[in-house]
Amino acid sequence: MLRALAVDDERPSLEELLYLLNADPRIGSAEGAGDATEALRRINRALESGPDGPDAIDVVFLDIQMPGLDGLDLARLLTGFARPPLVVFVTAHEDFAVQAFDLKAVDYVLKPVRRERLAEAVRRAVELRAAGRHGAAAPRIPVHEPDPDHIPVELGGVTRFVAVDDITHVEAQGDYARLHTGRASHLVRIPLSTLEERWRSRGFVRIHRRHLVALRHIGELRLDAGTVSVLIGSEELQVSRRHARELRDLLMRRTTS
Repeated sequence: MLRALAVDDERPSLEELLYLLNADPRIGSAEGAGDATEALRRINRALESGPDGPDAIDVVFLDIQMPGLDGLDLARLLTGFARPPLVVFVTAHEDFAVQAFDLKAVDYVLKPVRRERLAEAVRRAVELRAAGRHGAAAPRIPVHEPDPDHIPVELGGVTRFVAVDDITHVEAQGDYARLHTGRASHLVRIPLSTLEERWRSRGFVRIHRRHLVALRHIGELRLDAGTVSVLIGSEELQVSRRHARELRDLLMRRTTS
């Protein structure tokens, strides 16, 4: 059971995050802070209490852009502590992913926060805490694939090989990419454009500047008031206008071949 602190200067965002955290059975307690300064005072109290004390905090869910001391500043301060809490960044901005993982963030969740995406971040924090790892995050992320059918991902110091055929879609996060399968997601330090070129022959197609999808995993193509989207599992992804015609043509060729 994780003890969590959520930090966001926007009250509605903070309340929504706390609601989602409290709904997760792996979260034992969740409290909020309206800015990084308030959060730092609360974390100091937790560190004085010790990892098993009544005021302990296991993981901080941290917004980045806040007035005064921002989330990146707070994370930098935490790296100076001997046993800091784990950090998960929760932000509306994808441009800070590299800095976040350089600061040893466990995960990088984009707003608006989806329940299943936050659950994945909690899962990562639970695994790292169970392994006795504090203030650590995304270890060195592999860049090169050992073979064309698998891609290495790393979590908690363990390298796993994910089958490319299991990947449903890929989400751009700065110079990183998040690989989604039906069960989990993994961050790799590879730009989306590189994966697009590498996996084009395997049926992956760009549908948006932020998304690359596997055609075989598309369940539905939806048209609504001039907008186009695809359904992958239970997740709906928007298709940009510049990619909509190509996607429709590719799907038609697959159904008639």
